Amino acid sequence: MLTLNKLFESIKIDIQKANSINEVDAIRIKYLGKKGILTTYMKNMKDFSFEEKKKYSMIINHIKKNIIIEINKQKKKLHVFLLNQRIQKEKIDISLPGRRTEHGSLHPITHTINAVKKFFLRLGFQSINSPEIEDEYHNFDALNIPKNHPARDSHDTFWFDRNRLLRTQTSNMQIRIMKKEKLPIRFIFPGKVYRNDYDLTHTPMFHQIEGLIVDKNINFSHLKWIIYNFLYDFFGKNIIIKFRPSYFPFTVPSAEVDIINDHGQSLEILGCGMVHPKVLKNVNINSNLYSACAFGIGIERITMLRYGISDLRSFFENDIRFLKQFKYN
Repeated sequence: MLTLNKLFESIKIDIQKANSINEVDAIRIKYLGKKGILTTYMKNMKDFSFEEKKKYSMIINHIKKNIIIEINKQKKKLHVFLLNQRIQKEKIDISLPGRRTEHGSLHPITHTINAVKKFFLRLGFQSINSPEIEDEYHNFDALNIPKNHPARDSHDTFWFDRNRLLRTQTSNMQIRIMKKEKLPIRFIFPGKVYRNDYDLTHTPMFHQIEGLIVDKNINFSHLKWIIYNFLYDFFGKNIIIKFRPSYFPFTVPSAEVDIINDHGQSLEILGCGMVHPKVLKNVNINSNLYSACAFGIGIERITMLRYGISDLRSFFENDIRFLKQFKYN
């Protein structure tokens, strides 16, 4: 018994001297493991008498229990010590400024689309989304665009096959909505359009908002009033606006609208005109009773002009430094 008690005192000292969790675990395995010293003691009692086995088993089990208690005490002590060491190393300097949470924001194109939709909503226009994959009839034929028109060529239009393509303008929705809706009609169609082009002022994908009014006694003066009021609302009344004659297969007469900058230079921002009688005929609208006007606004163009952006490609390069400038617009 004396030998066992001395052994326990020796084990206790070893445990208290251990400087790491791994050292404590090594001591546990050394004395309590399957091949440990105390396990060997138990095996060596096979030749003892029953009373001796009972006596020494109780002593050894008592020592095992106390060893486990000492091991747990030392582990707890080491955990506290290591935690304090870590706290000292990872001390927080409360005088440092805190890290602010970064919040996302809407893209400048989305800001512009929302502003345009808000203006036309006040004039009674409904906004509707439309398909980006279109067929030749709605994108070209029904809009009075000739078969030999260069816009139909592959160097200008993205074709999937002989009939399906990525729409080249939101004007395709003029046909779909005039076939579907009852007259009178007052709609805008925001969305993406696609052209096979890429430079400082052109990208393969960009955004347009098409507007359409079909009613009795609609004329070009109504169209000009809408355009003037929209541009004054969007840019402010100190801008100079210029209407100039143009040509579109689906409108007659047609005009393009420019904004004149401080240097007298003009930037085209939209096209407009009275819907061609042939287009109305294609959707079974009597052009003797009804007239229609339409306009197509280049969203990137008016956004560039509003914020002084010189390169159209900036909108699509995902540069966080650029996008953060529009966080609060």
